[in-house]
Amino acid sequence: MKKVRVRYAPSPTGFLHIGNARTALFDYLIAKHYDGDFVLRIEDTDVERNVEGGEESQMHYLKWLGIVPDESPENPNPLYAPYRQMERLDIYAKYTQELLEKGHAYKCYCTPEELEADYEAQVAAGHASTRYSKKCAHLSDEEKKQNEEAGKTFSVRLAVPEDATYTFDDMVRGEISFESKDIGDWVIVKSNGIPTYNYAVVIDDHLMDITHVFRGEEHISNTPRQMMLFEMLGWDVPRFGHMTLIVNESGKKLSKRDNSVMQYISQYEETGYLPEAMFNFMSLLGWSYPGEKELFTQEELIEHFSEKRLSKSPSMFDVQKLTWMNHQYLKEKSDADWLAFVLPFAEKAHDLSTKDTAWVEQCLLLYKEQLQYGAEIGELISMYFNEPVIGPEAQEVLDWDTTKQVAESFLNNLPTTWSVESLKEAFNTTKKETELKGKPLFMGLRVAGTHQVHGPDLMSALYLMGHDVVEARLKDYVA
Repeated sequence: MKKVRVRYAPSPTGFLHIGNARTALFDYLIAKHYDGDFVLRIEDTDVERNVEGGEESQMHYLKWLGIVPDESPENPNPLYAPYRQMERLDIYAKYTQELLEKGHAYKCYCTPEELEADYEAQVAAGHASTRYSKKCAHLSDEEKKQNEEAGKTFSVRLAVPEDATYTFDDMVRGEISFESKDIGDWVIVKSNGIPTYNYAVVIDDHLMDITHVFRGEEHISNTPRQMMLFEMLGWDVPRFGHMTLIVNESGKKLSKRDNSVMQYISQYEETGYLPEAMFNFMSLLGWSYPGEKELFTQEELIEHFSEKRLSKSPSMFDVQKLTWMNHQYLKEKSDADWLAFVLPFAEKAHDLSTKDTAWVEQCLLLYKEQLQYGAEIGELISMYFNEPVIGPEAQEVLDWDTTKQVAESFLNNLPTTWSVESLKEAFNTTKKETELKGKPLFMGLRVAGTHQVHGPDLMSALYLMGHDVVEARLKDYVA
C-alpha cells in the first residue's frame, strides 16, 4: 500500500474560515491515522482575489489549532517543492504542451464578447444548460496560422471525451457517476497563461503523490473534470471524499453574512476559545465516535478517526455545544495555567493597575468553575470596577422587608478587620439576630451588598469589593 499523503490546498483569497478549517482538520486526522503525510499547498492562481495576509492567516491559525503540516511553503520537501502554484507555472506549461500535442486540448481564440453572445443565444434557444460550442476545436490549419500570425490571445481548452462516463467511489457518499456529455470543453489555461483550478490541482496532486482528497461537497462537480485529466495523462486517480455542509442552528448553510456563528478561526482565538476545544469540536462536524464519548485528546482522535464513520448528513455548528466543550477544557487547567490564559482578557476589559497581584488572582479564580470562554471574564468581574445597574429582579429583592433587616444587621456587624473569615462571622451573627435563613437571608444580603441577583461565593465577592464600597452601599440602602 502506498504511503497515505493528504493535502489541504487553500486559496489565499481570505482568512481561515470554519469550513476550510474543518477540511484541513479531517485531512490531518486521516493522514496521521494512517501514519501518512499532511501537505499544505497554496493555490494562489486567482491573483486578483488574493488578499494580503491570507496565506499567513491560513498557516498561523492551522498551527494554532494544532494542525501542523509535514510539508508546506515554510517546510518544503525538495522532492515536491515548490508549494505555491504561482511558483509552478513552468511545470503546468510542460503538461499543457503535452496535451496540445496529443490532441487532448486546443487553443481557443474566442473573445469574452463572443463567448457571452454564444451563451445568450443558448439561453434564448431554451437550452437547459450551456456549454462551449467547440468553435475553435474545428479550426483549419490555415485559420490557426492566421490567428498565430495576428498575435491573437488565446486560452487552452480541454477536449472533453464524447460519451464517456466517470464513476468514482466517494469515501463519504459511495458511488457517484457523471456523463461527459454534460460537461463542455472547459478552459485549463486562461488567456493570461495562468492555469485554472481544476487543471493545476490534478498536476499538483499527481506530482506530490497525493493518495486521498478530502474536500467540501461543493467540489463534487469538479471531480469528473479532474478524472478525465488524470486519465488523459495516464496517471492514477486518488480516492475522493466529499464532506457534507456545515449548517447553522436553523439548518442553513453557513454564510459569511450569518451573524449567528463567528465565521473565522481568528475570532475564536480573540474571544477566548481554546485551540484544543476547537480541534475536538470540529472533529465531530461530520464524523462520529461509535460510543457516547465527546471529549477527546488529539492523540485519541488520531487513533479513532476513520473515513468509514464520516456522515452523509449536514453537520450543525452548535455554538452552545462548542461553548460547553470549551468550558470543560478550561476547568481542567491548573490554576496557574488558567490564570495565564484569562489574565489578558481581564486586562483588556478593565484597568487592573490599581489592584495588587493577590487581589487579581483571587478575583479571577473565583470564576474558574463558571467561565466558559476567555472574553467572558470582563462581564463577570465588572461589578468590582463599575457600579452595577439594579435590574427589576434585584429591585424586587430590595423591596422585601426582610432584606432591610438583613442589611441593617450586617451593617451593624461589619468587621473592621477585612477578611473572608471575618465576613463569615458577621454573616452568622446576622443570621442569629434576624432569625432568617435561606433565600431571604442569602439573596437579601447579596443584592443589598452587590446589587446583583447572581454571583460567586458571597463572602469572597464582598471581600473583593472592599470595606468602603460594601459599607457605603448598605448605608445608602437602609437610609
